[in-house]
Order: sequence, then structure tokens, then C-alpha cells
Amino acid sequence: MKIPCPICGSRDVREFSYTGAAGFLERPAPDAGADVWDDYLHNRENIAGDVEDLWWHGQGCGAWLVVSRNTVTHEIYGARLARDVKKDLRDAG
Repeated sequence: MKIPCPICGSRDVREFSYTGAAGFLERPAPDAGADVWDDYLHNRENIAGDVEDLWWHGQGCGAWLVVSRNTVTHEIYGARLARDVKKDLRDAG
């Protein structure tokens, strides 16, 4: 599987580390309690279909990417720098 890094171009998936959904989850308050922290750290949706995930290009340029892909077909639609996605979300809000 190849991931289209916006900086390096199309690269093998083994150069990247998957880090989870790119929903930019809000971190619980430090005193939120064990159940809230457990849910935040361990429970994620397991969506069949189109998703956006956060990947780190650790064996390449070191960029954080938001990768759009399909979990059923394994098709990758594209990738954007996470900083640009986060900026777009701030500008839209």
C-alpha cells in the first residue's frame, strides 16, 4: 500500500506509523476520572468505509498527515498535512 505524502510523494506504508482517527479528539481534563480517560485512550469507532486517519511519516520527512482512505477496499484517496487540516478547521469555526 502506498501513501501519497504531500512532501515526499508516493511512499510505502512501512515508512509511516498509524496513530488513529483524525477527529482531533478533545483531551479530557486531568481530573476527569479513570472511566473517561480509559474511554479516551482505548475506545475508538471501527468504521467500515471512508475514514480520515492520522499518520506520522517517521521514516521519511517526519510530517503528520491526515490520510483519507476506505477501510473495506483499502483504497487511499489522498493525504494532507495535518497542520493544514487543523488550520482549515480553525478558520471554518
